[in-house]
Amino acid sequence: MTINDIVAARVSFLLKQKGMTQYRLEQDSGVTHGAMNRILNGDNKTVTLTTLYRLARGFDMTVFEFMDDEKFHSKDIELD
Repeated sequence: MTINDIVAARVSFLLKQKGMTQYRLEQDSGVTHGAMNRILNGDNKTVTLTTLYRLARGFDMTVFEFMDDEKFHSKDIELD
């Protein structure tokens, strides 16, 4: 599993949990539609720290809250 896979899974989970649309997240975070689609479709190899901060801000949380998921703590994350 790559960092992008984990971020995509976390975004999908939080969208459902918070009852948000992808469009609302894009508007609130400043992440473009194309970039969001590449993340969610697994077309990115990695996600920048800036993008993580933007996503967290879009969900009205800190980056630490966004990354508060066991998948981020796995030792099996693929690093390129």
